[in-house]
Parts: sequence; C-alpha cells; structure tokens
Amino acid sequence: MSGHSKWSTIKRKKASNDAKRGKLFTRMAREIAIAAREGGGDPEMNFSLRIAIDKAKESNMPKDNIKRAIKRGTGELKGGELVEEVYEGYAPNGVGLLIQVLTDNKNRTVADIRRVLSSQGGNIAEAGAVAWQFERKGYIAIETDANDVDEMTLFDVAVEAGAEDVIFGDDMIEIFVTPSNLQAVKQALEDADIQTETVELSMVPNATIELSSKETFKVMRVIDELEDLDDTQHVFSNLDISDDVMTQYEAASGA
Repeated sequence: MSGHSKWSTIKRKKASNDAKRGKLFTRMAREIAIAAREGGGDPEMNFSLRIAIDKAKESNMPKDNIKRAIKRGTGELKGGELVEEVYEGYAPNGVGLLIQVLTDNKNRTVADIRRVLSSQGGNIAEAGAVAWQFERKGYIAIETDANDVDEMTLFDVAVEAGAEDVIFGDDMIEIFVTPSNLQAVKQALEDADIQTETVELSMVPNATIELSSKETFKVMRVIDELEDLDDTQHVFSNLDISDDVMTQYEAASGA
C-alpha cells in the first residue's frame, strides 16, 4: 500500500487540457458510440457503456449528446464508420507507447502518428513490439481530499470486492483490478459512499522507465502531441513521472 503509480499522472493532467481544447466531448461521444456498438445501447446490460456515460456526465456533457452517441453506436443514427485501432511506438529513450484511436480513415491516422513520432525522435513499432510490456487492467482513481474515509477501511472494501492492488499516494488513491472485477469494485465503493474520480479500463505497464527531468519532458511533449491528434483517444506509456517533475512540466507548459 505504499508508493505511487506515476504513469497515470499525465492522464489526469490531460483530462483538464482536453476540456480546454474542446475535444473532450468528441472523444467521449466516440467512446460511447463504440461501447454501444459492441455491447448494445442499454447501460444496465453494458458495463463499458455505463463507464463511458458516467465519464461523460462527470464532465457535464449534455444529455442530448450522450443519447445521439448511443444511437450512432447502435445504428439508429447514421455517421462515418469508426474503427478502433491501437498503434505501437517508441518515444525517445525507448519509452514504449500504446496509442488508442478511433478513426474513419486509418491511412490519415497512421500518417499523423508517424509524423509526430518521427519529428520528435521516435518511431512506429511493429505490432506486438510494445504491447507485451502492458497489461489490460481496470483502474479506479480516488481523490483523498474528496473522501473522509479511513485508509484501511477503503483498502478492505476494495480488496474484498476483488481489487488486486491499492496504492495510496499523497493526493490520490489508485486501485487496480482485473477487467472482470471492475464493476464489482466500483459498486462496492459506491455502496460505502466512497467517491471515485476515474473508473476505466486501461493499459498498465508491467515496469516503468525512469529518465532525467530533461528527457522526461521530451517524452511528455511527444505524448501531448499524440493526444492532440483528432483521432487519438488515449496514449499509454511506460514512462515513470515523479510528482515533482509533473509539477515542473505543468508550470513550464502553462497547464
């Protein structure tokens, strides 16, 4: 129950930046549409859809937008056919990247990704070259300031519901579960009146790479550029980012 999962800190920063750039609703609508297409339009029967809808509501996405995204996924509304792809690549210093996209034009998307990586000293990798370094996990983040709950109580609730690991940081509690147990752990926390900030399926690195502050900044800029692409949904990396470096980067970039 010690330490902190640094890999997720950049994801929390990007959530704020995406909203400022006006791209968050578009990305959420795509996630909702894909979830509805794959598992049906009823969130009570489709947990992936429920997660996507909850994230959209937490970001104040209008209800009509959510309904349209569901209908687009189920085929009730017409729209460009979206395809979900995961591209693998390397940032400078051998940092592994998984780039999850939703696109209606794979040629355009891969060209954009290749341009960003090559301009920053990285490259696209062959399928399987990076993916083996990651494992699909359910991920739950809880802000410590938002919950007045004893750590041991929270730990017991999460583990009894099926959590594999609970990591307590200064400002964030992170819970990792197998994908099949994510719903049960989320429900157990809700029943215990524990407020969650993030509930999602993520790709978690089996090990992380620690670099100097200068080199870490370089990789983080690559991730920023990849996430700015219109088709990008998520970028997962095995970069180890300390809280101090994260604070310095946010100050330097004006985040």
